Amino acid sequence: MDRFRELGVALWVISPDKAEDLEKMRASMGLEFPLLRDPDLSTIRSYGILNQESGKIPHPTTVVVDVDGVARYVRVDRDYKRRPALEEVFAAIGNLARAGAPGTLIVLNKAEGTASLIDLTSGEVVATLPTGVGPHEVAASPDGRLAVVTNYGDREQAGSSLTVLDIPAARVLRTIDLGDDHKPHGIQFLGGSTRVAVTVEDSKAVLIVDIETGRVLSRLETAQEISHMLAVTPDGRRAFVANIGSGSVTVLDLDAGKLLANIPTGEGAEGIDITPDGRQVWITNRAADTITVLDAASLAILETIPSSSFPIRARVTPDGRSVLVSHARSGDVAVFDAATRKEVRRIPMNLTAEVTEGRLFGGRFGESSVPIGILIHPNGRQAYVANANADIISIVNLDTWVTDGFLTAGKEPDGLAYSALNVKPGDGGHAR
Repeated sequence: MDRFRELGVALWVISPDKAEDLEKMRASMGLEFPLLRDPDLSTIRSYGILNQESGKIPHPTTVVVDVDGVARYVRVDRDYKRRPALEEVFAAIGNLARAGAPGTLIVLNKAEGTASLIDLTSGEVVATLPTGVGPHEVAASPDGRLAVVTNYGDREQAGSSLTVLDIPAARVLRTIDLGDDHKPHGIQFLGGSTRVAVTVEDSKAVLIVDIETGRVLSRLETAQEISHMLAVTPDGRRAFVANIGSGSVTVLDLDAGKLLANIPTGEGAEGIDITPDGRQVWITNRAADTITVLDAASLAILETIPSSSFPIRARVTPDGRSVLVSHARSGDVAVFDAATRKEVRRIPMNLTAEVTEGRLFGGRFGESSVPIGILIHPNGRQAYVANANADIISIVNLDTWVTDGFLTAGKEPDGLAYSALNVKPGDGGHAR
């Protein structure tokens, strides 16, 4: 237990066994730990771990509580024979007592219509700002001052707006109405801090929007179904768009404002990223359980890689050596060697899923925490993974390739962005 004391946290193990049986086990093993009874089940109920079938017996649960009494780690095992090894717990909480990476993490909470601003040094939410309905993706300006949110909408109503956030001031600057262009989704800044490229699914197009004036400057047609995510080359001259419905990638010439090619990649093409040298494009084909690697210059397909199950996002590390791919169904992140294009490891999220109504995926992926959004810190040492069905952002240590911490934002986190700037104390009327 000394390791827990060093971290300044306490370990609770909630057991369905009778107190007298635990006392016998404690004596037979020569262990010293207190037994805290919960006769009215109030603590157990507060964690939502009561076995609803019996109404009395809790699921086996491991809880780590910090010095403020806040639960920083909760693991529920539905299998009564399963117990997490202590190393699993240490891997999950290893950075609770350490200072985090600098900057602000912007997290979109789809089910709440909000954006959480998290101070990465403290790990605390310093502001929660309103967005439109169903915020899905967010891009931060190169200087970190602004972030732009795509308001996709929900099952009842398609969204058609962008929300512009001032990060240091923690406030909403403006909302941009896109008119008849519905379901904006993928977004990226172009060059400076005034223009963004954004996909609009219902219009089968990419819009170039001036976020200061709110004007749509130009429109580039993809002619493909469900143009979802996009990635822009480092020189800003081309955009690659993943089209879920058509199972393809659209290549756009941003200088000339024209379509260059539509390239079939695989069923359900969705996640997309470009290597830092601008030479390769990695596309996840979620329904095909494959990844396509494309030559960004010749547009030739270099390789198709199997990647199960339901690969949904891809992110290349800043050094260009590794590619992280989140899998919604299997609840893990695969790591690929970018040079050999071989999978080298899998990082399980090991989180309990919440499959309540109102979530986009509901119980579609069973017990998976549904990891989707990935953001890699510019320092190349941490990756943040949004688990949409667990309401938790996992922090993956890219030196050790293990999950060594967690952040919490709002309900159904997905889109992520990073700003090197921090929220100024006292600013922002919507900050909490």
